Amino acid sequence: MGCAHGKCCGHRPRSSDSDSREFQEVSQFSVHGKHILTERSIEFVPVPSRNFRLEYSVLTQRGYYPDSPDKENEDSFCIRTQVQGNPNLHFFGVFDGHGLFGAQCSNFVRDRLVDILANDPRLLDDPVNAYSSAFVRTNHELHDSEIDDTMSGTTAITVLVVGDKLLVANVGDSRAVIALKVGDRVLAENLSSDQTPFRRDEYERVKLCGATVLSLDQLVGLEDPDIQTWGDEESGGSDPPRLWVQNGTYPGTAFTRSIGDSTAEGIGVIADPEVCTVQLTPDHLFFVVASDGVFEFLSSQAVVDMVASYPDPRDACAAIAGESYKQWLAHENRTDDITIIIVHVKDLRNVPMLQGQHP
Repeated sequence: MGCAHGKCCGHRPRSSDSDSREFQEVSQFSVHGKHILTERSIEFVPVPSRNFRLEYSVLTQRGYYPDSPDKENEDSFCIRTQVQGNPNLHFFGVFDGHGLFGAQCSNFVRDRLVDILANDPRLLDDPVNAYSSAFVRTNHELHDSEIDDTMSGTTAITVLVVGDKLLVANVGDSRAVIALKVGDRVLAENLSSDQTPFRRDEYERVKLCGATVLSLDQLVGLEDPDIQTWGDEESGGSDPPRLWVQNGTYPGTAFTRSIGDSTAEGIGVIADPEVCTVQLTPDHLFFVVASDGVFEFLSSQAVVDMVASYPDPRDACAAIAGESYKQWLAHENRTDDITIIIVHVKDLRNVPMLQGQHP
């Protein structure tokens, strides 16, 4: 979910790194009933400090907007291997732009965030603070750029592989999910928590900053504005709670954190990420980093089930995109832009790190 009036024009995203330049948008998901991305190799990169490898694929596809047939994709992504020249540091990020200049914001953050992170000497010794600082600095640089981000911005969901650990940083409502094998089952575990007014802690934080939180129906008087409960994101439907200035009809963001959105900063929308660290084990099979166009109508478990059913991550990307579009069109007359990165964790074993060894 983005701004109240949908997501606006931009240009097709490209990767900020050579590892993902070959990936392009796909406009067709099925060939003879099988989801496949043709003429595209699976990428892989070793993590030598733990003697395992990552196998990954990515798909980005612009949404279907019948009222704006020329509207372009505001999602972008970045895959950068060997951050800081370190063969054990690898970055995966998805950025979902919104507003009139959403594509420009998304592409700016795609390029700058990983560069700032890569040039921070604290990254290995103090990765959480380095990560948080990179988000905040990127936000300041976007404000100072030539891009008008008063009513535009981007969410950002990123995963940094640091040896056999994942460092996950998120602002907004895109999501990262990891698959855990438990017996005969493959369970989805969220690596990020969507930052929206559905979360009571985020709701209370933005209210203290002066935000009015109402759904569109409440804003226009069709529903009682005094009711400040909206269920949860699964049951919230197409009229979620949004943030508005006092006695105003803007900006209408359905998220509580983002990069850009300088107007919304005045009512509590911040660029400070929530950062978590996850220790990989041999029971972790893969992780998914995707824009909220995927998760609007598909649960994390549904996405993990689909990835687990396709040995080839290219087919899994296409299958998830196809099902996402199907669900969007079943509920609305349009679809969102969709971006998916799938990363398989291959051959990870419980081998202790040697004393003095670093990722």
